[in-house]
Amino acid sequence: MAGTANHDYHILEPDIWPLIGSISALTFTSGMVLSFHPDLFGKSASLVMWAGLAGLLATFFFWFRNIVIEAQRGDHTPVVQLHMRYGMILFIASEVMFFVGWFWSFFDFALFPTALEFDHETGKTLSLFGTEGAIASFIPESMEVLDPFALPLLNTLILLCSGTTVTWAHHSLIHGDRTGLKQGLWATIALGVLFSAIQAYEYSVAPFGFGGNTYSSAFYMATGFHGFHVIIGTIFLAVCLYRAYLGHFTPRQHFGFEAAAWYWHFVDVVWLFLFVAIYVWGGWGAEYH
Repeated sequence: MAGTANHDYHILEPDIWPLIGSISALTFTSGMVLSFHPDLFGKSASLVMWAGLAGLLATFFFWFRNIVIEAQRGDHTPVVQLHMRYGMILFIASEVMFFVGWFWSFFDFALFPTALEFDHETGKTLSLFGTEGAIASFIPESMEVLDPFALPLLNTLILLCSGTTVTWAHHSLIHGDRTGLKQGLWATIALGVLFSAIQAYEYSVAPFGFGGNTYSSAFYMATGFHGFHVIIGTIFLAVCLYRAYLGHFTPRQHFGFEAAAWYWHFVDVVWLFLFVAIYVWGGWGAEYH
């Protein structure tokens, strides 16, 4: 027949969602910038930001829905899946560099602290240069930090366990065990939710707030963005669980699940570096809360 594809590549149909996503991203970031100046723009800034966020969420839903439809009708041939794997690898590489930036700032603050630090609690300017080395200078003497071998260690064990359960689900899928696939996904999602709940509680009882000094700012930005990635990964896996119940995945074609599993392992590895660098090394020598 005329027009019948005689190649292994998937030619995408015209779609409005990339354009909507680009406009929504511009609207969202512009709204965030405007919200920094409420004295000039008032409540309109937040409206712009929320409108952009709504557009982004709609783009995520409908664009990924279209991808699922394409996968189910057979458009994701082995060649297409190979290139999608390359794309996922590049995406994770970009995420690695995103966290490298936070680690870089943390180590820069810790190893080369500025001469003075403003203490918002006392309203005084403190000298950072002590006699116990860079970390003692990095954290003000009056400041307590979180005990790394309490809740952070528990969360580390939770994420390590979640890495094993998502691997269990993956191996079950490869061997055609759909029951094991669902059970592994349920366990991984439950562990992800538990991790997020414990981290939220940890923030609520932390002895320091965001922005008090360079340590607290670097701490919350690095761990907070990781927590955001855990939430995104949990949603990713929840969608895979829903699709598993619909019977979408097969041992030969399951890139959607494979991408979610890769992303979850990336989240696991980043947390191990965060735990060692920020919780253990970063708080070494300070008083634990």
